[in-house]
Amino acid sequence: MDVASDDHARFMRRAIELAERGAGQVAPNPKVGAVVVRDGVIVGEGWHQRYGEAHAEVHALAAAGELARGATVYVSLEPCNHYGKTGPCSEALIAAGVARVVCALRDPNRKAAGGLERLEAAGIQVEQGLLAHEAGWRIAPFLHAAVHSNRPFVTLKLALSLDGAVAGPSRRRAWLTGPESRAAVHALRAEADAVAVGIGTALADDPELTVREAPAPRVPPARVVFDRLARLPLESRLVRTAHEQPVYVVVSPGAPTERVEALESRGVSLLSARSLGEALEGLRGRGIRHLFLEGGATLGSAFLTDKLVDHLIIFQASCILGAGALPAFAGLPGREANEAPRLQVLERRSFGDDLMTRYAVSDAG
Repeated sequence: MDVASDDHARFMRRAIELAERGAGQVAPNPKVGAVVVRDGVIVGEGWHQRYGEAHAEVHALAAAGELARGATVYVSLEPCNHYGKTGPCSEALIAAGVARVVCALRDPNRKAAGGLERLEAAGIQVEQGLLAHEAGWRIAPFLHAAVHSNRPFVTLKLALSLDGAVAGPSRRRAWLTGPESRAAVHALRAEADAVAVGIGTALADDPELTVREAPAPRVPPARVVFDRLARLPLESRLVRTAHEQPVYVVVSPGAPTERVEALESRGVSLLSARSLGEALEGLRGRGIRHLFLEGGATLGSAFLTDKLVDHLIIFQASCILGAGALPAFAGLPGREANEAPRLQVLERRSFGDDLMTRYAVSDAG
């Protein structure tokens, strides 16, 4: 190894950091970053900037120029080995004359995989697995879609008070978190294929569920309302904009026919399902690979109870709502402290006075 182990990790961490710059622009491709290192110094950087355009390795090699010959390339995902909208990154690395390629993750997509073998066959040293976990959770929806075709990856977002409530005693609409957190939520929306709420939230807030406080995604997310009886008002913002940006309303088989037909006549797509699991299968069949769920206490608890949440993101505000407040998880079965599963913390970040924590949920017992 031509660099110290701490530098080895630092270069890969930089590649993972660069990958995030493609957020909202590259799906259904994954976010990928790459750095070219020569004599312990970064001489080129790149990331996949937009779907259908050059991949991270190509940008990094172009930035390095002739300095790429004999260099080491750190990339957050195995270089692709197929002709798609662009040529294989494995061939670009071979043509550039790099000496070694270090990747965090193998590509689970069989069509694109095989880049490391192609590089080895060309005499390039390859390594894999460096910071695999850190790289993996950041592209978890892509990895999930590659091996699970029956339902979307589900991210549940909740804004809570310090005492775990989503609303005060009066249930009046009020912002718990600050503007920095709300902007961060819009950035999270931009990475999803669809943003979802329950009918309670839709009736109380009349939301648009669009991306407004973050860079516009390449493909605006669809909007989804879980609404068993098709109660979504025809004058709601979601219905009024259904022809501009897709709206799916998930209803039960017994939803009133006249309500279903009225929504459909205004461009809303109806999806009938007997369970949340069946609803997710229906959404996946409509091309939704990552569902960003902003439901309140009832819908969030239902998804958690049915073990349909993959990532849980909590924005914790610096306030206490006290007696009579609406608890976020009252709908879940009670457990003793020594029996409750411990969720794995993936990241923690501060936004103003709020604390955001992302947890891995799907593997919890």
